[in-house]
Amino acid sequence: MAQKSKRFREIDKVVNREKLYTLPEAIEVLKKCPAVKFDQSVDVSLVTGVDIRKSDQQVRGTVSLPNGTGKTCVIVVFARGDKVKEAQDAGADIVGNDDLFERIKAGWTDFDAVISTPDMMREVGKLGKVLGPRGLMPTPKAGTVTADVAKAITEVRAGKVEFKSDKSGVVNNMVGKLSFSPEKLMENIHSFLAAVSRVKPVSAKGVYLRTLVLSSTMGPGLKIDLHSVSEI
Repeated sequence: MAQKSKRFREIDKVVNREKLYTLPEAIEVLKKCPAVKFDQSVDVSLVTGVDIRKSDQQVRGTVSLPNGTGKTCVIVVFARGDKVKEAQDAGADIVGNDDLFERIKAGWTDFDAVISTPDMMREVGKLGKVLGPRGLMPTPKAGTVTADVAKAITEVRAGKVEFKSDKSGVVNNMVGKLSFSPEKLMENIHSFLAAVSRVKPVSAKGVYLRTLVLSSTMGPGLKIDLHSVSEI
């Protein structure tokens, strides 16, 4: 058996892998784990009870995290005409149309969010194989296909994130940075869980939110006692 690294041995001293933690307890443990040289992301992995074989049971929506994600977000906007300047004035990092389409088609993916005006979606839709797997395809439901590009940019900058279940019915999302105060992390996690609860598919039966795991980029995954979370 391979010997554990010093860092993992230190983590084992503060983690009880059999325990169901409350959110405050889990955040405290993640903060006590050995530090690394960057500000780690805090992520949630939420197992839902949806039937993934049924098309009407996909879990999908958006939530504006009250304290943002802490991540520097590179925003790309597809637009033409006057909307180009509107997007630039609102703080978009890259704004374009045909040139931007070709750049992404050629393999450039160094961005975190994509917004498009409705008239550009015929072309943007052709980038599905690039944007889809990364969860970056603009959609009206997420507010990223819109004529009001300034509003969409402002919302993304303020911490609006999209979430959706994967092929196993699991919703994975970043909810902040480990440097955030426990209070700010709690607020973000509560808002996220409440948003997922609100979009429960009507046809879903049984227990909807089944398992919640909280983790940091280089830290352990801690199971959370869902009964201790009031928002669900």
